[in-house]
Amino acid sequence: MKSADTEFVGGPLDGKVLPIPLGPMLGVPKKYKVPVPAHDDSPARTLVYVRSKQVRGLSWFWRYEYDEAASG
Repeated sequence: MKSADTEFVGGPLDGKVLPIPLGPMLGVPKKYKVPVPAHDDSPARTLVYVRSKQVRGLSWFWRYEYDEAASG
């Protein structure tokens, strides 16, 4: 399975670059959900990151930005 190293911005994964499996059209998914298990007093929750197109010069790439409103 092919994957793409994708940068995460904001939230707990800020600054991390993770390999994300590519879909059937060889693109990363529009949303990436990260399940976080319950730990001590904090309940289980899901972090939501939304795909965002970034441009540098003549090239572009995808990255994920933290969506605090959708995370819960």
